[in-house]
Amino acid sequence: MSQARLMDGTALARRIVGETARKAAEITARTGTPPCLATVLVGEDPASVTYVRMKQNRCRTAGIASRHVELPATTGTDELVGTLRSLSADPSVHGILLQHPVGDHIDERAAFEAIAPEKDVDGVTFASFATMSFGLPGFVSCTPGGILRLLDAYEVDPAGKRAVVVGRSAILGKPVGMLLLARDATVTYCHSRTRELPSVVREADIVVAAVGRPRLVRGEDVKPGAVVIDAGYNAGNVGDVDFDSAVERASLITPVPGGVGPMTIATLLEQTVDAAARQLGL
Repeated sequence: MSQARLMDGTALARRIVGETARKAAEITARTGTPPCLATVLVGEDPASVTYVRMKQNRCRTAGIASRHVELPATTGTDELVGTLRSLSADPSVHGILLQHPVGDHIDERAAFEAIAPEKDVDGVTFASFATMSFGLPGFVSCTPGGILRLLDAYEVDPAGKRAVVVGRSAILGKPVGMLLLARDATVTYCHSRTRELPSVVREADIVVAAVGRPRLVRGEDVKPGAVVIDAGYNAGNVGDVDFDSAVERASLITPVPGGVGPMTIATLLEQTVDAAARQLGL
């Protein structure tokens, strides 16, 4: 069979950010208040610093104000929770992003839960997971939300298909499985203790690789014609899927980089503007 078609997350994200910028400009014109995203960074991890700076730059291009809060690596749970609660109570802040990981000495879940649900534009709270799971209005986790937007853009209907999610993190693996389930897919979660992982992957019509292990999913384990979503990002611009072999068997596949990554940020910006509209009564 011919090589898989690439799912261009960069192009789709550009369109989403363009529409988001239009909405942000309309909100600013009508209220005099631009949508505002607050980013909180604990410590100086180089990758996290880069990610936050990139998100701030994307905010500017979309007409979204950004407020950055830097906390020292020695910050404890109580101080971080206090900072997030203060931002949650600030009416000039419409969305909050806690850059993670935050360090092993911090109770990350307690920190996430300090974010008001109406400002949880990264979709990390219990409330957001519940709304995703029950198909209720709310904010989705950004990477899973971006994945579903990619599937929609390439006219992949999950209904009736078998979806295998490799990974079970609270902000990627678990929520993307719930979003696929809500679209009537039959979802199987795989993880480090899954036996005979290749045999499970071979049954999948849709594969979502989100485990953080380079080239874990091999091309020979991909069902011919399957849709392959690589949500991994490892050193050297390598995903969780062995792209060179998988592209020979899949029908659609996301590249790394340029697939899922741009969609994550686009979803964050879009949800920030949506949050501002709701909070400003528009």
